[in-house]
Amino acid sequence: MSSHDEADSGSIGVINEYENCQPTTPTMELARVEAAQDLAPIISSYNDKIRPLLDVIDRLRLLLVMKEGIQLPTIVVVGDQSSGKSSVLESLAGVNLPRSQGICTRVPLIIRLQNHASPTTDLYLEYNGKTVPVEESQIATAINIATDEVAGHGKSISNTPITLVVKKDGVPDLTMVDLPGITRVPVHGQPGNIYEQIRDIIMQYITPKESIILNVLSATVDFSTCESIRMSQQVDKTGERTLAVVTKADKAPEGLLDKVTADDVNIGLGYVCVRNRVGDESQEEARKEEARLFETNTHLSSINKSMVGVPVLAQKLVQIQANIIARCLPDIVKNISAKLDANVTELEKMPKALSSVAEAIQALMKIVGAAKESLKKLLWTGEFDEYPDDNTKHGTARFVAMLNKFSDDLHNCEENNLAKDFLVEEMKVLEDAKGIELPNFLPREAFIRILQKKVERISHLPIAFAENAWDCIDEVVMSVFSRHSEMYYLLKVSTKRAAHKLVQKMREQSINRVKEIVAMEKLIGYTCNPDYMTEWTKLMKQQDHFISQVNAGPNTWPLPSKVILQGIGETEIEHLRQHSNVSLLQQGFDLKMRMSAYWKLLKVRLVDSMALHLQYSVHNLVNNDMEEIVKELMGADGHGIERMVVEYPEMAAKREKLKQSIELLKASKDSVANIMDKIAGYDY
Repeated sequence: MSSHDEADSGSIGVINEYENCQPTTPTMELARVEAAQDLAPIISSYNDKIRPLLDVIDRLRLLLVMKEGIQLPTIVVVGDQSSGKSSVLESLAGVNLPRSQGICTRVPLIIRLQNHASPTTDLYLEYNGKTVPVEESQIATAINIATDEVAGHGKSISNTPITLVVKKDGVPDLTMVDLPGITRVPVHGQPGNIYEQIRDIIMQYITPKESIILNVLSATVDFSTCESIRMSQQVDKTGERTLAVVTKADKAPEGLLDKVTADDVNIGLGYVCVRNRVGDESQEEARKEEARLFETNTHLSSINKSMVGVPVLAQKLVQIQANIIARCLPDIVKNISAKLDANVTELEKMPKALSSVAEAIQALMKIVGAAKESLKKLLWTGEFDEYPDDNTKHGTARFVAMLNKFSDDLHNCEENNLAKDFLVEEMKVLEDAKGIELPNFLPREAFIRILQKKVERISHLPIAFAENAWDCIDEVVMSVFSRHSEMYYLLKVSTKRAAHKLVQKMREQSINRVKEIVAMEKLIGYTCNPDYMTEWTKLMKQQDHFISQVNAGPNTWPLPSKVILQGIGETEIEHLRQHSNVSLLQQGFDLKMRMSAYWKLLKVRLVDSMALHLQYSVHNLVNNDMEEIVKELMGADGHGIERMVVEYPEMAAKREKLKQSIELLKASKDSVANIMDKIAGYDY
């Protein structure tokens, strides 16, 4: 006996008891075996302890908790095509399953065996959300009909399972999943990638560590060449989750003992050799013939009795199943609780459904009121306790940064380079503005023309500042309304839309106002600020020196090419010597100094105007204009709010799905909790 068989036999009490009382003579031994098969079904009192555990797992499987990502202990039956899988399952279930020369299992078949003392067998199929009672004589036909409905007529396969429930006196309490047999060559009516489809289904079921792999092997083949062995070894390299069933022992008895004891394919849970039902044999007749075979056949009688027969297979599976369930249940409980908590949290975070117009209005007023207070903090008073770590919502701080950048851009733009092409533009404008007038008169038109050009060249800066400021306002407003309306999906969508519309309206008005401010600066040059006269007077004190440098006589050599002017900087003057009109040169200098003094004040005034306008707009938004959102949602007829009471179908479906999931997970948690205390007292 191999080491794994010794380990198994020590814990299978019924089998040990059976072995210990075997007679010494072959004839008496055979009679005792036959009597045991006739009188004792493939069950034991062990099932009394297993049934509650299995019922919990079956209920969890029925509740589809695996779709929630919770893996369940599962005995997965795999094997190459025609390896005898269906025959093994027939022997365990005591019912006839579909058989054919090709693939007879085209969908995962979940077989739930439940022992009960009633003389009447209770059979039914569960698939596509319905339960169909089945007569025992018609079970194969009913499975074929269900398969055709799930997988379609023909020979294609599907991953949608069918469940066969067998409640019968004498069957072991087991739940198994029978998967399509592995075939590499598609037959007529099968898709060309039939192997890949079957492989994917098998790998899906045998990969979880909670799965026990029941690998069905034919005694007539070399185990190492079986595709099912190759697949199971991919996910269970040590073989600790794999039990092998060797079928057709009567077809190739010679050398079978060496194959199952050598264990060249690393089967950690051991081997069980069985004889398939032949022809029209009944299940009882098949078991008697199986017992006779392993007692009388020269090659097979040497195999240890803990490794032969369907009764041994049933007992091994029952014990393995109990072990894996008991081991996995704590994790299942933990995973169910975690998923339940996650679903409850998600449901609580879902938007609330509004049942009446009054409730919707109340919710709307609450949202607008809360958003108004939040926006006052973020955009007006500079309190950021609601978003301490999110600088993007710190509106007043962002306004200051934007205003500083606008001021820097304005003071560092090209228009502040007063030394560039010194007096060229001024003298040209004066030439164009000449009229019949006093010779020392400085035309106002010349000043305005230069002012308009300078303001036009910087007009994009205040507009860009306003646009950036309103982008910030829109971002903060949308975020605040989104947070305060999170619990009401329809109101969230509607209020955000209305708030965005209000912001865009005010944005347009604001930018238009900024354009007006720019237009006013272009239209009129005016200030009552005494700093203007002070600055101009200071600058004009340099006029005589400047004119003398430009008109330096022949006694001055070399002629100066530059002059340093206070408030202007180092200035090129060579290009001005071509002008012989000293009066025009003096007027040009005067005009330049007037514009320099005025431009200095205009820049400060423009920054102040933007700051005041922004503050005024924000004040109106958070204090006066929020009611526009309520008016927008109410609609012109006052019935707009009624449309928000109806919940979107997608949201309603998600809510209902979460509620159902929570209900099922709670039921699952309760089912598992009721059995957990009993597990501690079991000696597996």
